[in-house]
Amino acid sequence: MKNYVIKILLSVLMVGGFAFNYSNSGYPYSIEDVVTAMNTGNVNQLSNYFDKVVEITLHDKSNTYSRSQAEIILKDFFHSYGVKAFRIVHKGSNSGSEFCIGNLQTKYAAFRTTIFMKTRSRKQVLQEIRFEEN
Repeated sequence: MKNYVIKILLSVLMVGGFAFNYSNSGYPYSIEDVVTAMNTGNVNQLSNYFDKVVEITLHDKSNTYSRSQAEIILKDFFHSYGVKAFRIVHKGSNSGSEFCIGNLQTKYAAFRTTIFMKTRSRKQVLQEIRFEEN
């Protein structure tokens, strides 16, 4: 009887361990979190997903910025244009990386926006964002 109880307890612990591993095997956040931040123009939230450096393309000018520089650039851009909404047109993934193409509607213009995220240290990070005026 004692062996039977021990086997049941071990089985429960193993199944619980597999379930815990499975539920935590995903990334802490995904491109959906970035889309939520984009939709409200919340740069503070968006910057949580930045890689160590972020490539930003604005007005046909592209540059690579540190996390803090990228935050300043996007705060200025979102403040100047006033974000109204962001709508996904297409999204996909490949080998743990994610991307999406969407339309950023602002008070003054619409921008085709492309977002690239990549897996680093078991989490998705935003590496590149492009804004092309429609």
